[in-house]
Amino acid sequence: MTKKYLEGNQYNPDIYRSDLDHWQEGDYTVYRTTQWTAPGCHDGCGILAYVNKEGKLEKIEGDPANGYSRGALCMRCLDIVEAMYSEDRLKYPMKRAYEDRGKDKWERISWDEAFDLIEEKVRYFQETYGSGSIVVQQGTGRNTTFFHSTALCYVGFNSPSDTGGFLSGSSCYGPRASVMALMAGCFIISDMSQALPERFDSPDYVLPECILIWGNSPLVSNPDGFLGHWIVEAMKRGSELVVVDPRLTWLAAKAKYWLPLRPATDAALAMAIANVIDEEDLIDHEFIDCWSYGYDAFIEGCRTMSVEQAADICCLEAEDIRAAARFIGSAKPCSLQWGLKLDQQVSATPAGQAIMGIVGMTGNIDVPGGNLLMVDHAFNLALSTGSNWRFVPEDQRKMILGNNRYPMHAQGDVGNMAQEDVVLETLESDGKLNDVGKDFPLKMFVLYSTNPISNMATEAPRIYDAMVNHSEFNVDINYVLTPSAMAYCELVLPIAMGPERNSLRAWWWPLRVIRKASDRYYECKTDEELVAELCNRLNPDSPIPNNDIDWMNQILSESNTDLTFEELTKEVIVWPDWHYKKYETGEVRYDGQPGFNTYTGRFEFTPVLFQQFNLPLVPYYEEPRESPVSTPELAEQYPLILMTGRRSWEFFHSEHRNLETMREFHPDPIVEIAAELAEEQGIQDGDWVWIENHRGRCRQRAKITPGLNPRYVMAEHGWWFPEEDRERLYGVFDSNINNLTTQSNIGQSGYGAPYNGLLCKIYKCTEANSEVLPTEQVTEKGGWSYERNHLDF
Repeated sequence: MTKKYLEGNQYNPDIYRSDLDHWQEGDYTVYRTTQWTAPGCHDGCGILAYVNKEGKLEKIEGDPANGYSRGALCMRCLDIVEAMYSEDRLKYPMKRAYEDRGKDKWERISWDEAFDLIEEKVRYFQETYGSGSIVVQQGTGRNTTFFHSTALCYVGFNSPSDTGGFLSGSSCYGPRASVMALMAGCFIISDMSQALPERFDSPDYVLPECILIWGNSPLVSNPDGFLGHWIVEAMKRGSELVVVDPRLTWLAAKAKYWLPLRPATDAALAMAIANVIDEEDLIDHEFIDCWSYGYDAFIEGCRTMSVEQAADICCLEAEDIRAAARFIGSAKPCSLQWGLKLDQQVSATPAGQAIMGIVGMTGNIDVPGGNLLMVDHAFNLALSTGSNWRFVPEDQRKMILGNNRYPMHAQGDVGNMAQEDVVLETLESDGKLNDVGKDFPLKMFVLYSTNPISNMATEAPRIYDAMVNHSEFNVDINYVLTPSAMAYCELVLPIAMGPERNSLRAWWWPLRVIRKASDRYYECKTDEELVAELCNRLNPDSPIPNNDIDWMNQILSESNTDLTFEELTKEVIVWPDWHYKKYETGEVRYDGQPGFNTYTGRFEFTPVLFQQFNLPLVPYYEEPRESPVSTPELAEQYPLILMTGRRSWEFFHSEHRNLETMREFHPDPIVEIAAELAEEQGIQDGDWVWIENHRGRCRQRAKITPGLNPRYVMAEHGWWFPEEDRERLYGVFDSNINNLTTQSNIGQSGYGAPYNGLLCKIYKCTEANSEVLPTEQVTEKGGWSYERNHLDF
């Protein structure tokens, strides 16, 4: 990074020297590093860690010399010191007996004792039931999602059973990731200049004329490899927005066009937008003719959805759809920033295909200001979710739960994970119901950066019941004691946080280093140390080095850089050379030929492999399986459309609830409702209300929200109350929106589940209707009576 660059961005190079990795400021040693660890997030922003003479972290500031985040930090990152030294943080390994599940009867043990116990259980389950009986459940955040959990599962346990934390339909990036892999051969991401060291000032960059924001709130969520405030930077420079979101977010309020569609009807809207772009000849003929496959079939499929039909389905005005589509098609370039709500519906795959098709038909693939083709991680580092798959024994490779039933799940880096709904059915049936052709009991679960019953798992009471009654030995690797660990784990292992560890962050661009700045908290281990030690103890053929630095250097040695980890700590952040239109130069395909890394070598509007998967080749719309249209009688009883997963500035999923500062800003769970609904139900802003449907109920505080359709409500997820009794599981079910969501109700591809677009009703909490709270209902009274969804094996 040059002095001119620093001065041009009004940085003070005399204080923040980009050529220094650490320096002294008074009594502090200041370390330049990045943060991507528990408590987690999706990014890896540059931080300055102020460490005192005793080796304790005392302050975090943003690093202005870091070209990725440029000194900006969210409140969660600024509060790392509180998180690191919270009284709730785990200090030592602890165990308890199986019969004491749910009881606060933890016994402190040593790491050797913990590893001995794990080895004893692993050997027993491997010999008695097979390696696949050991399941590793990964969450999001830390590096676990990319190479730690898979290394532990595939190398340490020799098991194919790596999966999410009962995330139905892999409904967090899985649907979009699989569509991108099949259509483009790799991921795409909105180009906000993040691949270029000079950022917006680069001569190679072109500002997007249009930014299409679909199904997420990036200012709050800051999704994978993307900081939401970059959009604001582009807006300041002249970019205009099209926002597809039922809620009037800040960005929607600033948009040229806001399309507040009915939740979970995205496929219909996307097909109609594609129609308009094609009918008005706003397509990129050169890209379609020279670099794509299946466009004619794709657009014929989209033509089955007229603009008028889509307007009726989505509760929009037809002319608004047309006007937004014209702007998307005519803008040069147009950049797509899409989000989780697209994944959280049964039509996730066709919706993703149609939206990805819009990007392709307008020629916004790997052009400046369009959407970047992220072929792999920076320098092709082997840190993807499938990078450790090569170590799975041959006899285990066909034993991934769900891949026989859902063959699309077996494709690409996103396809090596066991399908979560099938995992649940297998667990509940003690191995009898599955798609691998023989009994497949699941006995041991390792929870790695996941807290299922608080966060990921639909039908949270069902997951609680399944894990408590059907698993035999479970381990939680975490930094606090969670409700899931309290409910059904026998062993908890304390993990280190960002300033305490060494690692790499390369998802996707640029390459960033996490380097140890402060001393460890009590007996915590880093992810790298823990996984390396366990893998080498359990597997004599483990290819993983015994320590964190050697492991990082091994990963680097397999990449397109000759830099060592020690050298990278001096740089902190490194931009590999970036090229646009990589499909023209052979930088996308593994064989080095021009084109895309797909079956045909082209951008596939209609993925050839869909036929092999018995899936429709073209986009289609499926009405939500619970809606005023598909289930009118149910809608009479539950007339509101429920959206879940409202993000907040203070929390990352179920993390941070134990921090006093965060709870001061955000003490209680929030459900957004319209003023009309509040008046109808006699609800005041801030009242506790019940959210209920035929599966269960939970309570949250009402927030009267302008611009929201009176028939839509948006609830928060991830809530538990660390201040409450441990043996009451911290009240985890009281405000748990996943009391109302549904498992085993997924898209035909195996991807996508209705966390979004279900039915509910809302009414005010009273003393009379609150005598039995949901945690008591679930843990002591057997939950609620309803007909569960099941997969058909």
